[in-house]
Amino acid sequence: MFKRILFIVVVCNALYLNAQIKDPLITKDTLAQQKWVDTMLSSMTLDEKIGQLFMIAAYSNKDKNHEKFIANLIEKYHIGSLIFFQDDPIKQAELTNKYQALSKIPLLIGIDGEWGLNMRLKDTYRFPWNMTLGAINENSLITAFGVQVGKHCKRLGIHMNFAPVVDVNTNPENPIIGNRSFGENYLNVANKSVAFTKGLQSEHVLASAKHFPGHGDTATDSHHTLPTVDFAKERLDSIELVPYKKTFEAGIAGVMVAHLSIPSLEPTTSLPSSLSKNIVTGLLKNELGFQGLIITDALNMKASANFASSEEINLAAILAGNDVLDVPLNIPETVIRFKEALQTGELTEERLDYSVRKILKTKYWAGLNSYKPIETQNLLADLNSFENELLHRKLIEHSITLLKNKEAILPIKELDKKKIAYVKLGDGENDSFISMLRNYDNIDVISSDNLDELISKLKSYNLVIIGYHKSNTNPWKNYKFNNKELVWLYEIARTNKVVLNIFASPYSLLQIKTFENIEGLVVSYQNSELSQEISAQIIFGALEAKGKLPVSINNTFAEGEGLKSTSLKRLAYSIPEEVGLSSKKLNKIDSMANIVIKDQMAPGLQVLVARKGKVVYRKSFGYHTNEKKEKVKNYDIYDVASLTKILATLPLIMELEEQHVFQLETKLGELLPSLKNSNKDTLTVKEILSHTARLKAWIPFYNKTLDSITKKPSEEYYQKKMSSRYNIKVADKLYLRNDYKDSINFIVKTAEQRERNGYKYSDLTFFIFKQYIEDYYKKDLNSLTQNHFYKPLGANRTTYLPLSTLPKSSIVPTEIDDYYRYQLVHGYVHDMGAAMQNGIGGHAGLFSNANDVAKIMQMYLQKGYYGGKRYFLPSTMDKFNHRYFEKQEVRRGLGFDKPQIKENEKATCGCVSDKSFGHSGFTGTYTWADPETEIVYVFLSNRVYPTMENKKLIKSNIRTEIQQYIQEAIINEQY
Repeated sequence: MFKRILFIVVVCNALYLNAQIKDPLITKDTLAQQKWVDTMLSSMTLDEKIGQLFMIAAYSNKDKNHEKFIANLIEKYHIGSLIFFQDDPIKQAELTNKYQALSKIPLLIGIDGEWGLNMRLKDTYRFPWNMTLGAINENSLITAFGVQVGKHCKRLGIHMNFAPVVDVNTNPENPIIGNRSFGENYLNVANKSVAFTKGLQSEHVLASAKHFPGHGDTATDSHHTLPTVDFAKERLDSIELVPYKKTFEAGIAGVMVAHLSIPSLEPTTSLPSSLSKNIVTGLLKNELGFQGLIITDALNMKASANFASSEEINLAAILAGNDVLDVPLNIPETVIRFKEALQTGELTEERLDYSVRKILKTKYWAGLNSYKPIETQNLLADLNSFENELLHRKLIEHSITLLKNKEAILPIKELDKKKIAYVKLGDGENDSFISMLRNYDNIDVISSDNLDELISKLKSYNLVIIGYHKSNTNPWKNYKFNNKELVWLYEIARTNKVVLNIFASPYSLLQIKTFENIEGLVVSYQNSELSQEISAQIIFGALEAKGKLPVSINNTFAEGEGLKSTSLKRLAYSIPEEVGLSSKKLNKIDSMANIVIKDQMAPGLQVLVARKGKVVYRKSFGYHTNEKKEKVKNYDIYDVASLTKILATLPLIMELEEQHVFQLETKLGELLPSLKNSNKDTLTVKEILSHTARLKAWIPFYNKTLDSITKKPSEEYYQKKMSSRYNIKVADKLYLRNDYKDSINFIVKTAEQRERNGYKYSDLTFFIFKQYIEDYYKKDLNSLTQNHFYKPLGANRTTYLPLSTLPKSSIVPTEIDDYYRYQLVHGYVHDMGAAMQNGIGGHAGLFSNANDVAKIMQMYLQKGYYGGKRYFLPSTMDKFNHRYFEKQEVRRGLGFDKPQIKENEKATCGCVSDKSFGHSGFTGTYTWADPETEIVYVFLSNRVYPTMENKKLIKSNIRTEIQQYIQEAIINEQY
C-alpha cells in the first residue's frame, strides 16, 4: 500500500513540475526563432546534424597544430560547439573569429567561468569562489555578480557559462567541489544559484547548473575515478535536487550531468550518471520536467572514459538523453558509430533531430542567428573595468564572517590602550593584510622558529592577531593546518588575548578542537589581496562584518551563524567609484604631481583624497631631496608647518572650551595672568582665533640670538653639547639656552600691536595658546596631543620631535639652512620659532603623513567622532567652523581657514562650499575638508628644499588646482 501511495506522489509531483517548468530556450520572438530553427534544420546534412552534438575543447595557448586540428573538425566534421580552456583572452577572441568564419552554422562557445573568466583565462578578472559568496546575505549581490560575468562572457563572444555549481557540499572532505559550492544548506545553494542564473542570463549568456544530480557528498574526484553517491532517492530529492528544481523554475537554460555512480537511481553501479537513461531522461527530463539544453560533463574524465571506448561512450550519452557531448574523444570514429546506430535503429533520426533542434534553439537564444565577430580593440580594458573591483569589494565585505567576539574584542577600540602583535600561520601571502592593519595602528610582526621564544616575545603585547593564510591560487588547494601550526595556535591563545582570522576554507576550522581561548574569530574565506584588506578594515571597525557561515563546524558553529560587528567610523580604504568619484579624473593628480617634481617645486609629495569616510586616492611621488636617493613612501612623514595649528593646538583649545574652562569671549588677561595689563589684556579668544586681534604676523625670534658679525648662532645663547643650562635642542649639535623660552613669551607679550584693525593672519595666537595650555595641564603639547588625540585616533605617525620615536629614514628633510642652523634640517622642525621652543610649538613643529592628517580631518568632518570615541560635541565643531567676522570680510573661522570671500584671496580653488575648512603650511602643505561633498584632501610636500626661497609651488597654485581636479572628479551616478 505504501509503495502505491509513494508511486502516486512521485507521478503527481512529476506532472506538477512539468506543468510549472517552461522551456527556457524559447525566446520572446517565438515564431521567428522557430522559423530560423526549421530553416537551418531542413538544410542540414546528416553529417552536419551529428556534428552539432560535439563540444570540442579548444585552447588559446597551444601551437598551430592545435589550431589546424580544430579547424579540421569544424570543416570536415561540422562540430557545433567549442569550449575554451587556457589561457589568453585576446588570442581566444582571434581564434573564435577564425573558427566562426570557418563554420557554416555559427558555433556555440562555452567556458567554465565559475568565478569569472579568470578560471580559464589570464589577464581577466577573478571574483570570489562560491563558498565565499555563500556567506553573503543579500542575494542581489549574487545577481550582480552574474550580470558582471555575463557582460564579460558576451564581450568575449562566449554564449554559455558552465556555472553555477549547484552542488550542496555536505561532505567537508569533498576533494573537487568544496569551495566551488555555495555551502551545505540546500536552500542557500538554491537561492544563490537562482540569483546568479538570473544575472548571467539577463546578459543573454546561458547558465548551466552542474553537476547533476549532485556531486556535493562525494569523497573522490570524478576527474580521476567514478565517485559513488550512496543515498536513497528520498535523500537526494530533499537535498541534492532542491537547487536544480529551483533553478529550473527560474528558467536556467542548461544542465551539466556529472559522472557519478548512484545506485538508488541507476542499478548498474558501473554506469556513470551521464550515460544513464534512468537519470538523464527518467529523472532530469521526465520527473523534473527540464526542457533546456543537457550537456555531459567532460567525457575525457576518467569517471566516464574508463567505462568503454570513446565512440560507445559518446553514443551512450546521447541515448541516455543528453543533447551535447562535452569534450568527446575520437570524433571520426564517433561519427562512424553514430551512422551505424542510425542504420540499425539503435539511434533514430528523430532522436537526433530532437537534440539538434534544441541546440539550434539555444544558438538563436544566444543571438547566433545574427552573428557578429568579436571586436578585439579595447578588449582587455573592457574585461578589466573598475566595475569589477567595485563589485568584488562589495562581495568580500558582505561575506566576511565574525564567529566569536568575546567581550566585544572586535572591532578593536581604545587604541591608546592597545599594544598589538601579528603572528602568521600558513604558507600564503600576507603583505596586504599587514599593510592595511598598519593603516590603523602600530602592528608589530612577531615571528620565531621556536615556540618558547615566540611566546616570550609576545609577553609585552595585550592583543595578538593571528592570520592563517593559505594559497589563493585555486579552490582545490590544501587548506588544512599542520600539526605544528595547531600546537602554536593553542599555545599562543592560551597565553594571550587572540583574534584569529582565517584566510582559507571555513572547513579548516574543523581541525581546531577548542575555541575556548580564542577571543575573536573571523572567517575571511580566501587569501586574496582584497580579502586581506577588507578583513583588516573590519577588524578596526572601518567596515562591518555581515557574513553568515555557509557550512557548519562540528557542533561549535552552526551553518548560518555570524555576528554583526559595529562600525567605529574609522577611515576605510576603497576605490573612487565607490564614493562617486572618477578614477580617470583623479588620475590627473598624477600629472600635476609629476609637474611639481619636474619643475622642482618640491622634491617629492604625498596626496590623499577621501570621500564619505573612505580613502580612495593615496599616492607618494618623487624623493626626499633633489639628490633622489630616498623615494617618498606613504608612511614617510613631513614637517606640516602651520597645519600644526589645526591638528595639534586647536583640538586642545576646542576641548577646553567645551569643558567650559574658558569661553569665546574670555579675555587673554583672564587666561594668562602674565598678560594682565599688557596690550593684549582685553583681546578675546574669538578675536585672536579669527586673526582680527591686531597681532603681528610673526616675530623672527632667532635674529636676536645670532652673532652680529658672523650671523651664526651666538655663543651667548647656544652650545654644541647639551648641558643643564643649554637643553633646548634646536637642531643637530645645536642647543639653545633653556631660559630663552621665557624670553620668547616676554617678546610676544610686549610686542606692539598693529595699528590697523581688521584681518591679519598671525602665528602669535598659537604662541599664546601654547603657553596657556601647557601652564593649565602642566604638560607639553607633545604629550597632551598624543594622549588626548593621536594615540586614540591611531595617528601613530603624527608627532612632535619625530627623531625620538621614528627612524630618520622615514622623515622627509626640509631646508638646507644657511641663515640660522647652518645644516640640513632633517628630523627637526623647520620653523625657527618652534625650534627655539624645543621643537614643540603651538603654531608649528608637528610631523605627520597624509594618512594621519586625513584621520584628524575626518574626525572633524564627523563632528568630533572617530574610532568609536567622541572627542567633541557636534555643537563644538560648528562653533569653531564658523565665521564670526564675515561682515568685515574675514574668511577665517576659529583657528580654521575657510574659503575666500575677497576675489584677491586664494585660500581654496573657489569650488568648495562655505562649510568647508582647512589650513595651509609654509613648508608646502595643505589640507581641506568639505562637509557638503564629504571630501577630505591632504597635500604634503617639502617645497622649502633646498631653500625656502623656492616659491614655485606657491606661485603655481598647484595645491588648489589639485583641489579643483578633485571637485571635477565628482560624478552624479553612485555605483
